[in-house]
Amino acid sequence: MIRIEHLALWVNDLEAMRAFYVDVFGAVSNELYHNPKKNFRSYFLSFPGGGPRLELMHRPDVPETLPPGAEARGLTHFAVSLGSKTTVDELTESLRSAGCSVVGEARTTGDGYYESVVLDPEGNRLELTV
Repeated sequence: MIRIEHLALWVNDLEAMRAFYVDVFGAVSNELYHNPKKNFRSYFLSFPGGGPRLELMHRPDVPETLPPGAEARGLTHFAVSLGSKTTVDELTESLRSAGCSVVGEARTTGDGYYESVVLDPEGNRLELTV
């Protein structure tokens, strides 16, 4: 069976990003992995309902290549299925109130998805969908 096992994000503030995904999406985190030789730290986050995990990684020498929220070739967003339109609407508003940027208002897209697009604390695009 072939499936996506995990996605990985380089982050600036490992602990803040971990807290965001745990608090907002109910993710469960493993213990901090630290490789002192490479000055590398990471967490793997698992989400309710299964599916791919999210690896949050930090190494001080990894540069930021795009401004937060910018789009370029390559991975541009990942989607989080929330189960209902009501939950998409409520979480979008909750994140907006908490200071997260909403860069795509909730709507039904041409291909039939009901979604909004928000930026996490470091500017990564999250599609909130049913």
